[in-house]
Amino acid sequence: MSFKPFSKTLQNKIDPLMARRPKVKLGSIDFDSPLLLAPMSAICNAPFRELMERLGAGGTVSELISCHGINNGNERTRNMLKIFEAEKNIGIQLFGEEGEAMAEASKVAQEGGPKFIDINMGCPVRKVVSKGGGSALLKEPLKLGKFFNTIKSALEVPLTIKIRTGWDENSINALEVMHIAKEEGVEFIAVHGRTRTQGYSGQAKWNLLEELASEKILPFIGNGDLHHPVTTKQRLEMTNCQALMLGRGPLRSPFIFLESYLDDPTTSPFTTSDYLEIINEYYRLLQHYTDWERVYLIQMRKLIVWFISGFHGASKLRTKLFEAKDVEDVMKLTEDYLLALPSAKKNIDFTQSFMSGGHG
Repeated sequence: MSFKPFSKTLQNKIDPLMARRPKVKLGSIDFDSPLLLAPMSAICNAPFRELMERLGAGGTVSELISCHGINNGNERTRNMLKIFEAEKNIGIQLFGEEGEAMAEASKVAQEGGPKFIDINMGCPVRKVVSKGGGSALLKEPLKLGKFFNTIKSALEVPLTIKIRTGWDENSINALEVMHIAKEEGVEFIAVHGRTRTQGYSGQAKWNLLEELASEKILPFIGNGDLHHPVTTKQRLEMTNCQALMLGRGPLRSPFIFLESYLDDPTTSPFTTSDYLEIINEYYRLLQHYTDWERVYLIQMRKLIVWFISGFHGASKLRTKLFEAKDVEDVMKLTEDYLLALPSAKKNIDFTQSFMSGGHG
């Protein structure tokens, strides 16, 4: 796939902010910034990851991918392992409950050239935890040593994990898991500041995350509620974490990885024309990822709705987008809307829940 640069106008806004980002090394893995894209189900495919990396993410992680789907040769699952040539700092995240099955899938996943393989130990969704995967792995920490060892022994790239603070408030065991992971040679750990039973409700417990990070057991990535460049910048300036993961934040603030390095993150240089350009670029990347027309329509609708969230009249466009019958209509409606907007100023209540139903 040929690399298509952004327009000179947009790139001239991006480059100075890219230069402000400090590089970070987590274990043996280098990243271009301490702000990383968190894995999200049905979102973090290769097109979205590449777009976010080009918009300042220091590294990215794939959507969670079933080890059983890989091992069974499922075409759709295998396609999720695809990594674009321009992706620089990418990890592939797998989920499953059996060490041997995860090891077998890990061998396949590393063939695509990721920097690391990540184990999903945080997904709260019932269909994942009911089979023993995702955050259900936190319920039996004494089994984790063998689980990690089996997977790591199959790999030529580093192994990392992403967890929650615990299964519920009565079993906060992230610290115990960190010690086990260190003993088995896990490269770094990312921790979402909620328990499994919280799902995505309530607030991430950053006091706990900061305490865990200060233990310095493993290179530590904090994750949770970093939805706005102001709060992200504030956290960057005072955190014990070596890096931060942003998940839902970039969906409504796609320039957040760059805006968090502005002197004043409330004043963004990015315009509605810039939003249109990155939407068009995502569509171009999506066409190189799959030839399924139905996927184009579904993916473009939801991405555009997220990106325009908070703009004046966004709800009216959302209705029109979901009434559109094909992706060409979606793109034309979006272009007409964004080019007619006088300002890229957003009005979002970040205290309200967003995607609390879960995304992996």
